[in-house]
Amino acid sequence: MPLPTLDELLARMSVLTIPLHTRFRGVTHREAVLVEGPYGWGEWAPFLEYPPDEAARWLAATVEAGWLGPPEPVRDRVPVNATVPAVAAADVAGVLARFDGCTTAKVKVAERGQDLAADLARVAEVRRLLGPAARVRVDANGGWSLDDAVRALTALSPHDLEYAEQPCAAVEDLARLRVALARAGVDVPVAADESIRKAEDPLRVRELEAADVVVVKAAPLGGVRRALEVVDACGLPAVVSSALDTSVGIRAGVALAAALPRLDHACGLGTVNLLAGDVTSEPLVPRGGVLGVRPVVADPDLLERHAAPADRQAWWRERIAVAHARLDATMTR
Repeated sequence: MPLPTLDELLARMSVLTIPLHTRFRGVTHREAVLVEGPYGWGEWAPFLEYPPDEAARWLAATVEAGWLGPPEPVRDRVPVNATVPAVAAADVAGVLARFDGCTTAKVKVAERGQDLAADLARVAEVRRLLGPAARVRVDANGGWSLDDAVRALTALSPHDLEYAEQPCAAVEDLARLRVALARAGVDVPVAADESIRKAEDPLRVRELEAADVVVVKAAPLGGVRRALEVVDACGLPAVVSSALDTSVGIRAGVALAAALPRLDHACGLGTVNLLAGDVTSEPLVPRGGVLGVRPVVADPDLLERHAAPADRQAWWRERIAVAHARLDATMTR
């Protein structure tokens, strides 16, 4: 893959800050960098706390989008799920209303400062509103201990969960959890997310038989093509998810989902609806529960509207310089 020079990236990038409708992952604004390459737009938005090595992998995905473009798709539409943050049960209806036609919902649980009762109420409300035929999955972001995960998923299982995403942080605990749930007669499949995208060796999930499903994101894995390799090596059903991206970032996720040989589950690519703004006049949001596979072009007026303050622009320019150096060193080894 060609690596543009740092000067070229700096000349082509726009640093943005976009407000969210609801606090999500502890943030109320999403900061992101958009870069226009010869083959289209790429997004670079590693979360602020991520170290340089992780940020470099995200930059590889950005370069892939702008300097290589997406691989050939095998489908022209991708089913997506609604994403319900850790809101009060009374606020669930308002969140679901933003996801047109979605019959699958991912519900955030194990939020710091909340208890299991709040999770039960939220999931119950999602199930009530979507009905018995809908698919409901929960995402703990590794927030439970092994014992807490067994207790929580036993309590949540009457709501007929499609799966539980990253219930425990350690991949070894995911493997133990699958055994514990089976012994307890609790039929909740386990999905690995952080154990794939943040792990030095994402294939340990396969080696330890730690999951029934893998959740993959294009940016943290270094791009669409690398993510396809990981899915193939794991040999498990895959769900493509996003990282609270603008429509440009979602485009990479759609390209990944569209290129998967097998796609059995709705994907977590409807999160543009969580943003109170976007970078294109034609946002990549679900219609009838699906996303079409199409290019996304950033709108200069929207880039200007959401431009980050000068101090944040300087911070991101320094950060991309470090990430570029790490990526260059990796590619030239």
